[in-house]
Amino acid sequence: MTPSQLVKTIAGNLASRGDDGIWITTLAIAALLARADELESIAPAQRQHYPLWGIPFSVKDCIDVAGLPTSAACPAFAYEATQTNPVIQALMDAGAILIGKTNLDQFATGLVGIRTGYTMPGGSSSGAALSVAGGLVSFAIGTDTGGSGRVPAAMNNIVGLKPTRGLLSTRHTVEACKTLDCLSIFALTATDADTVFQLTQGLDPDHSFSRDLALQPQPLPVYDPPQSFCFGVPRPEQREFFGNGEVKTRYEKAIATLTTLGGTGVEIDYTPFLQANELLFNGAWVAERYASVGQFIEANPAAAFPITQQILMQAKTLTAVEAFEGLYAVEALTRTVQPLWEAIDCLVVPPTGTAYRIDEIEADPLRLNANLGYYTNFVNLLDLAAIALPSGFQSNGIHTGVTLIAPPWHEAYLVSLGSAFQQQQDIQLGATAFTTQHLAPLTD
Repeated sequence: MTPSQLVKTIAGNLASRGDDGIWITTLAIAALLARADELESIAPAQRQHYPLWGIPFSVKDCIDVAGLPTSAACPAFAYEATQTNPVIQALMDAGAILIGKTNLDQFATGLVGIRTGYTMPGGSSSGAALSVAGGLVSFAIGTDTGGSGRVPAAMNNIVGLKPTRGLLSTRHTVEACKTLDCLSIFALTATDADTVFQLTQGLDPDHSFSRDLALQPQPLPVYDPPQSFCFGVPRPEQREFFGNGEVKTRYEKAIATLTTLGGTGVEIDYTPFLQANELLFNGAWVAERYASVGQFIEANPAAAFPITQQILMQAKTLTAVEAFEGLYAVEALTRTVQPLWEAIDCLVVPPTGTAYRIDEIEADPLRLNANLGYYTNFVNLLDLAAIALPSGFQSNGIHTGVTLIAPPWHEAYLVSLGSAFQQQQDIQLGATAFTTQHLAPLTD
């Protein structure tokens, strides 16, 4: 396909789907065709300098793109962005075609995917994940504070790469927790996600929380099958599936697959990770969410979902003393788990212990949201990297997955091991007609 043929096909797909809850804004067909013409005007010999030439992608609508509205799924909050996030700019500079901006849990507050004007599986980067799973785009950029780059991947049968904090610039975004936020990458395969990561990671000198991978300690080398490795798993009594035996079975099968790849499972004490989980929504980091959008919500109380407002307004009761105590707690937990990484190469957990129906979430939103974060909320607090991978379906058709977690700067290791894991599966890629059998074999 030429880029022009591609965008016409995508536009037709979007029209035929109607208002499916995935998109908040899509570019007009005229704008898409203009972008396609721009790319087609590049001489074939020069296209090697545009590694994403003609590749379509989407962006979560809490990330700014100049000239497009940013709403964070709150219409009353929407503004027209005048700047473009550096990661998005790098993708467009590489020749990618932006199709539109996707739906999310309002202000990226939640893992449930229903705190918006629409209903979608897996929050808060729900629309981003769905746009990839449905084959509407080749990859998507979302955000991840407590699991929003991994839970939607798990519930949509795709890959979610959550890099180390600061490696993808979060400048020009609607922040959830500025010190924790990460941009995340959704794709059908681990290698596709890595391609996007390699083109976008790097120091942003204009963002105080940006970090440079090139200046960090040497991480683990890439996984090269059948290389041996050690992976940690929670002790059996610490594994929580909330009554869902099928997710438990799929998790155990994922462990068996990793073992066939040369891995040795090591049971670890999951307690410190659970203690870190408690800090994200029940500790001082709620105040960061208020610092971003709290004043807007107080001035416009009817604009926010009641549960979102309830979460953010908790910050009003927090003190500076509690904020410092939270920082001390995170540092202590980081130190507690440090020896673990000397014994294992990665931690292996489910992205979620189960999935809930919409009516279940509506009846008990806070507790069930916390349940969804049982295996995710600690990752950014403890400065870790992670990748969520598909691992098959339950009998009811709901997808399950597995997450590989490692210390910061280990993206190359996680992607290479994740790619090997994917190639051991025989499952569909997203909701497309492709399966893992279509993947190219691993190469050096």
